[in-house]
Amino acid sequence: MMLENKVALVTGGTSGIGRATAVAMCAAGAKVVFSGRREAEGEETAALIRDTGAECLFVRSDMSSEADIQALVEKTVAAYGKLDCAFNNA
Repeated sequence: MMLENKVALVTGGTSGIGRATAVAMCAAGAKVVFSGRREAEGEETAALIRDTGAECLFVRSDMSSEADIQALVEKTVAAYGKLDCAFNNA
């Protein structure tokens, strides 16, 4: 488990490469916080991850909004106490 005990942040994690990355990071042992603009797709991704027994958090965010970006990082640290790596897909 290469990412065991790590906290990863994935932007654009509701579909495509972002979703695949979030799922892969969870499979590698990370706790993953992922973002996207689409609520339904975010919940779908979260369900895919949780069905594997992994831990994740979806935060609806628009990466064109500085306030959303700041809130995303703050929610990550509040939930897991740290942030070890980020995949800036969006």
